[in-house]
Amino acid sequence: MGNKLYVGNLAYSVRDESLQESFGQFGTVTSAKVMMDRETGRSKGFGFVEMALDHEGTAAIEALNGSTLEKKRIRVKQAE
Repeated sequence: MGNKLYVGNLAYSVRDESLQESFGQFGTVTSAKVMMDRETGRSKGFGFVEMALDHEGTAAIEALNGSTLEKKRIRVKQAE
């Protein structure tokens, strides 16, 4: 698998800290970033998380893909 993850279908209220907290239960999060629109300052509805180790990323994908974060079902997969 890999340790760089794409997280899609995020609620507009989700911020970097929310991703860090959600993924942190599966290992060390080295970075968590929600992509924001430069003009509006609003979330684009997706982000990226980088885990320290590959097996942590795999565990996060298996556990969080299809789960609910802030009332929306999120998609988690290896970043391309």
